[in-house]
Amino acid sequence: MILSGKRALVTGSTSGIGLAVARSLKGEGAEVMLSGFGAPEDIAALCEELDARHLPGDLSRREGVEALMAAVGPVDILVNNAGIQHVAPIEEFPPEKWDQIIALNLTAAFETSRLAVPHMKQAGWGRIINIASAHSLTASPFKAAYVAAKHGLAGLTKTLALELATHGVTANCISPGYVWTPLVENQIPDTMKARGMTRDEVISEVLLLRQPTKQFVQPEDIGAMVVFLCRSEAANVTGSNISMDGGWTAE
Repeated sequence: MILSGKRALVTGSTSGIGLAVARSLKGEGAEVMLSGFGAPEDIAALCEELDARHLPGDLSRREGVEALMAAVGPVDILVNNAGIQHVAPIEEFPPEKWDQIIALNLTAAFETSRLAVPHMKQAGWGRIINIASAHSLTASPFKAAYVAAKHGLAGLTKTLALELATHGVTANCISPGYVWTPLVENQIPDTMKARGMTRDEVISEVLLLRQPTKQFVQPEDIGAMVVFLCRSEAANVTGSNISMDGGWTAE
């Protein structure tokens, strides 16, 4: 297995995209560290399934990230996936929601990266993979904080790639279109309210409107892309923003 002996931390990995990524990395032999919320019995079952450790931490606070990274120890593969969403017109957008989204979707990736990089540079090998979004390349109304955070994440990724280019460490982001995850499902009610639509109308006329394939991206496909970026054949893939959006941003 190509990732035997590598330790991977995947944030937001107790469900959705993060869990699919963790499963894919474990399938290639990586030691997986989980981070995320959920019922204790569900998390215990995941730890048993993946022979993994779950490390709690509030990634919206610097102290929480530092505690998490200290508990994890040196990591070879860092997948920044944790994120939240809120949908509202700008004049109604709660400032505290802006702060939370920027902190978790963007600042946390900076914090984990700065703490992971020293070991990667010393080892001469590392992979930083940020799960961004089609919204790192384009915008949608009513998502001011999320769009700003994902654009920022793409810029952070490019900067990391340049700084680490001679150290055997790559940094890339993956930008999916809509993936059927709890994050997407949970934003449907807010979108229904903001746009005055039914649930089916939100799915067909908002979520999949700009996705030419008219299909949700599968979490397992993102996991497979993460594994590819960890392969030796991807050693010169760095600073890239890889779209997995059914053609959304091709327009």
